[in-house]
Amino acid sequence: MELVNKVIGTELSLFEKKFTESVKSTNPLLDRIMRFIIKRKGKQMRPMFVFLSAKIAGGINDASYRAAALIELLHTATLVHDDVVDDAMKRRGFFSINALWKNKIAVLVGDYLLSKGLLLSIDNGDYKILHITSRAVKEMSEGELLQMEKARKLDIDESIYFDIIRAKTASLLASACAAGAFSAAADENVSETFRLFGEKVGIAFQIKDDLFDYGQDNIGKPTGIDIKEKKMTLPLIYALQHADAATKRRIIYTVKNNSTDKKKVNEVISYVQQSGGIDYAAQKMQQYKEEALVILQKYPDTPARQAMRELVNYVIDRKY
Repeated sequence: MELVNKVIGTELSLFEKKFTESVKSTNPLLDRIMRFIIKRKGKQMRPMFVFLSAKIAGGINDASYRAAALIELLHTATLVHDDVVDDAMKRRGFFSINALWKNKIAVLVGDYLLSKGLLLSIDNGDYKILHITSRAVKEMSEGELLQMEKARKLDIDESIYFDIIRAKTASLLASACAAGAFSAAADENVSETFRLFGEKVGIAFQIKDDLFDYGQDNIGKPTGIDIKEKKMTLPLIYALQHADAATKRRIIYTVKNNSTDKKKVNEVISYVQQSGGIDYAAQKMQQYKEEALVILQKYPDTPARQAMRELVNYVIDRKY
């Protein structure tokens, strides 16, 4: 992402320092865990969206840095809590917080990160930005619970699937764009435009993740992880919608009762691939991406807008 680094590289470097300072603690155990988290952070995609949104909407300022820190604090907190909920032992190839320090400490670490984000906003009077991000946390929780509820019966149709990913995945990226835009423009209409842009990118991002489970885009063999976890993703939903009654019953039975049987899972993957589910999901992903880019066209053709387009393409075209 050469242009992205050129346009906001300086800001991202400064943000790294500010974020590291923002999570420090006088508690030795907590500070050790914070250092562990900092060293193993991901690509910081969401702060990139915050800064580029701010730059397009009017310019990066101190509030933009706080918005990026708040988003990253909330995102990190939800990942820590998710690992506890999912009993996950690894995160980005490293041991998770709960694997190293057990669930009780991991939950408290997540709570600490949330509180740091809340205080950062309140102490600086960033109430609108806090409102934007709090809405995302609410929606993420609702989306996760809706997915859990529907997983019991596997009665998810396409509209419910989009409700789930809009809330569970897209809401945080939407809030990153909305918060960044508001930090620069202090205009709710501009913020809402960027929220909608981010939501569409977030939906496309999640569909991309769905496709990875079926071995798309040269990432190797299908993983079938979503099927093992009984998650109804778009390729599978499409395949079931277009299956005859007997095939539908067989697929649902396999997902419900044989999700740990590698051979059975591969049979489901093969059926989804042959049914057109992969092509359909890829088409929907591209549709949401193009809708997002149309929204971006409302703003002048600056290096920041070009960098945002590059970032969107990276998110959707990534190979892992």
